[in-house]
Amino acid sequence: MSSPDIDPSEIAPSDIAPSEITKWDPVLTERVMSLLKPFLKGYHRAEVRGLETFPKGGALVVANHSGGMFAMDVPVFASGFYEEFGFDRPVYTLSHDMIMIGPTGAFFKKAGFIPANHKNADEALRSGGVVVVFPGGDYDVYRPSLSANKIDFDGRTGYVRAALNAGVPIVPTVGIGGQESQLFLTRGTDVAKALGPIARLFRAKILPVSFGFPFGLSVVLPINVPLPAKITMKALPPIDIIEEFGEDPDIDEVDAHVRRVMQRALDEMAKERRLPVLG
Repeated sequence: MSSPDIDPSEIAPSDIAPSEITKWDPVLTERVMSLLKPFLKGYHRAEVRGLETFPKGGALVVANHSGGMFAMDVPVFASGFYEEFGFDRPVYTLSHDMIMIGPTGAFFKKAGFIPANHKNADEALRSGGVVVVFPGGDYDVYRPSLSANKIDFDGRTGYVRAALNAGVPIVPTVGIGGQESQLFLTRGTDVAKALGPIARLFRAKILPVSFGFPFGLSVVLPINVPLPAKITMKALPPIDIIEEFGEDPDIDEVDAHVRRVMQRALDEMAKERRLPVLG
């Protein structure tokens, strides 16, 4: 279910109809969650903490992104959220347009994935939905294992404006364990730059190199099987931007605060882990 989620500030407004968010299907989503839950709980021993402080109404969940091509952040968070609150309140995920096309496009839309742009984010948030965004996108999800527990959005701050526009709180959310599913060696940003027009054709700013099972070294392909790393996510207390930063907040100041709060929480979670993969 995971996708190469991106910062909405980098996507031009689209002509997606206002009814885009109504394609979410709670019945299908509940079925999908029931099928995924045994895998998430059994293979990844998934756990979602902090939902007791989750606000009512629309909320923007701002999270770090982990796990490469098989990132489990979305299904782990969604499974925990729906288990806690039921399926009356949709969880939307701002996602790359590419997963919306082809034979699986309709499925992803029914499961709550919406193209990442400010228009869709605003509509989903104002409708009372919970919107998940990974500002770091592919830059974050392929961060080297040596930086596994570092919050890095690559300077993207569009999520702050999205929350302000809709008048909803930000819920900083951190995850740990996903980056232990294999050994991530490098994002390969320099290689992607060297490829020039070829990389731009595929909108690729990175060319990740990793090491895993069963193929060993992988440069994007072949795709290795994720290790059964224990994944824990934690929703932190909501941040009311206007209340904390005033009517005309400095976007960079808000972003720095959000990342600081997330980094502190992620550091604390890292201290709790005894061993990689095992948790």
